[in-house]
Amino acid sequence: MAYSSVEAFAPATVANLGVGFDILGMALAGMGDKATVSWRDAPEIVISRIDGDNAQLPRDPQQNVAAVSARAMLAHLGEKRGLKIQLVKGLPLASGLGSSAASAVVTVIALNKLLGNPFTREQLLPFCLEGEALVSGYHADNVAPCLLGGIVLVAGITVDAIQPLPIPADLHVALATPAVAVPTNQARALLPKTVSLRRLIHQTGMVGRLIDALHRDDLQALGAAMEGDLVIEPARAGLMPLLVEMRALAKRKGAIALFIGGAGPTLCALCDCVEVARRVADAMQTAYRAANLDCIAQATRVDCAGAVVLRTR
Repeated sequence: MAYSSVEAFAPATVANLGVGFDILGMALAGMGDKATVSWRDAPEIVISRIDGDNAQLPRDPQQNVAAVSARAMLAHLGEKRGLKIQLVKGLPLASGLGSSAASAVVTVIALNKLLGNPFTREQLLPFCLEGEALVSGYHADNVAPCLLGGIVLVAGITVDAIQPLPIPADLHVALATPAVAVPTNQARALLPKTVSLRRLIHQTGMVGRLIDALHRDDLQALGAAMEGDLVIEPARAGLMPLLVEMRALAKRKGAIALFIGGAGPTLCALCDCVEVARRVADAMQTAYRAANLDCIAQATRVDCAGAVVLRTR
């Protein structure tokens, strides 16, 4: 069936899960981006509208991740028609919630449907990465869970390097995103250029422990592994307002652990039920606001579906 317009949704994601820098990612239910992709008579791709970004994202299709991802797919197919892309940003920018990945993925999912689904979902990964690379380089720790859903191990940028991981039955997350932008390139610039052998051994051990905990449905062990980072969090901690205080507060309210979402500043508290997650989210939001920082907070779970088509015309 031929369509003239397709609307899609792509969820928020958090990369790293504490200790798994650039190799672990998780899709989150609730927040996300929407895109509507339509054919144009002219051959160019245009960004006709972006809502929710406070006019911060580029409208130039050469500089916009959504348009770059769409162009990569059209070029691969030899498709000459042009596109109109409308974005609705439900994710704050530079927040550690995979905003750029969501823009790339949601556009690619919509375009694939518009084209009649010439690609499987997994085959869409390279096109999404072309857009994401504009912002944070070629790594799939946000793109892969956004596209595929769930919790994933990302051992590279090809489909065969993406491994879905088990999702513990009682895994809940409390999110708090203070109104402080942390651009990915700024957060990466703070990372150490070398790591000692002792820390390498510790870090790889914690990643193994985290994956083992997922397979055993052990939230306590999962939380301990998430907080076992001796390399990335210490380097970036200064970019996260009240990190130490929020970790202590979250645990007082019942959370098992707290880790930085991607490059931050979003903080993610691991919880074992929805009631605790809501209590922790509310407490963190109240504490940030008491410190004169606006904050978006919510309780959520893992999004198992990934990006989805919402409607067609």
